[in-house]
Amino acid sequence: MKLLVIEDELDLQESIELTLSAEGFSIETASDFPTAEEKIFLYDYECIIVDLTLPGNGSGLDLIKKLKEKESNSGIIIISARDSLDDKLKGLDIGADDYLTKPFHLSELSARIKSIIRRRGLMGLNEYVFHEITIILEGRKAIVNGNELVLTKKEYDLLLYFIMNKNRILSKEMIVEHLWGDEVSTMADSLDFVYTHIKNLRKKLIDKGCKDYVKTVYGIGYKFSEA
Repeated sequence: MKLLVIEDELDLQESIELTLSAEGFSIETASDFPTAEEKIFLYDYECIIVDLTLPGNGSGLDLIKKLKEKESNSGIIIISARDSLDDKLKGLDIGADDYLTKPFHLSELSARIKSIIRRRGLMGLNEYVFHEITIILEGRKAIVNGNELVLTKKEYDLLLYFIMNKNRILSKEMIVEHLWGDEVSTMADSLDFVYTHIKNLRKKLIDKGCKDYVKTVYGIGYKFSEA
């Protein structure tokens, strides 16, 4: 699951990135308004953590307004040193899901992110069942026919992405952008590595007695579907 951290205090940004990466999230960052604005228009995120005060010609509140104009489904958490009730109400009123006042415990931020993702992405559930597959979000586990799958981080993220977008055609580019984000620029031009991850995931699912739901849509990408 991919998050965007918009924070100009680099020490705090790094601490958030390290903590959330260790919990299995894919993290992208932005340190100023123009960079953040570009990313929210180019990419989709499960949750966006945004400071109110940013360098550049705009604020965190302006970014939230732009996200709502875009009709983004991303969860939004404001982090700010401003502790006034007016600031909190304004942020929540224009579309933020939550508001954390600095300083805060990183474990609390993580818990709030997970809560928002459950509410928005999986209808408030910690477990999501698709036929013989059960995804347990809190423990980042995948169960097939009662048996736990041993998955790499990318394989788990890929399976969750497939299930949350079931019956939708996903191009290789969409899969790469969602799972690797900013890391893509450091990788090979070829997208053949996507096929390798999908092949490995498909084999692990089938080996546990799962029906093969991963369909290849030739010339376009893949679809996670019964048909």
